[in-house]
Amino acid sequence: MPTEMAREQMVEQQVRTWDVLDQRILDALRSVPRERFVPAAWRELAFADCEIPLPCGKRMLRPMLAGRILQTLQLRGGEQVLEIGTGSGYLSACLGRLGARVQTLELHPEIAALARANLRAATPSLPIEVIAADGMQLDAQSQYDVVVLTASLPIHEPRFERALRRGGRLFMAVGGATLQQATLIRRLGEHDWSHEVQFETCIEALEHAPRPPVFGF
Repeated sequence: MPTEMAREQMVEQQVRTWDVLDQRILDALRSVPRERFVPAAWRELAFADCEIPLPCGKRMLRPMLAGRILQTLQLRGGEQVLEIGTGSGYLSACLGRLGARVQTLELHPEIAALARANLRAATPSLPIEVIAADGMQLDAQSQYDVVVLTASLPIHEPRFERALRRGGRLFMAVGGATLQQATLIRRLGEHDWSHEVQFETCIEALEHAPRPPVFGF
């Protein structure tokens, strides 16, 4: 099947059917060449409804989850976005295509280098900075309009919401290994946030994120 047709089927048969109806999001997913962000050995699965393996035991998000995250963030263009967990760079490219200025942190230098290469080759004009760093070391205060975590948190971690400017939005999935609640957090004031559960999902946990205590008998 031609690449353009396969990408269109991904958008129409996977992303749109999971209630992603924002035309800007659908158009961004059509315009970013997902196949350019997939390792060569897995390229035939670029548009499949699955998590594609990356180096260091990581995986790309499924297309429909990427679309749902983008829709949840309600990007307005020109916003400063922090992404925790760059992966292949695909979601970073979609954020940039939607008009965001993106800073993205990736724990593993090997994956960060891969993402930089992918972004240079596929979307060189987008304002995206890839940094090899541990997102759990983030200590930014009120610097970003949007923060998005591409991995889940076993328990809630407040450092990411503190990185939001007033009126900013944070996407995170919180919960155990098999089920998490995808949540949109808004910063309403200096010490005031709102939490809105959007949907349930299951994605791998962020490395170095705190875990619930283990009780023994």
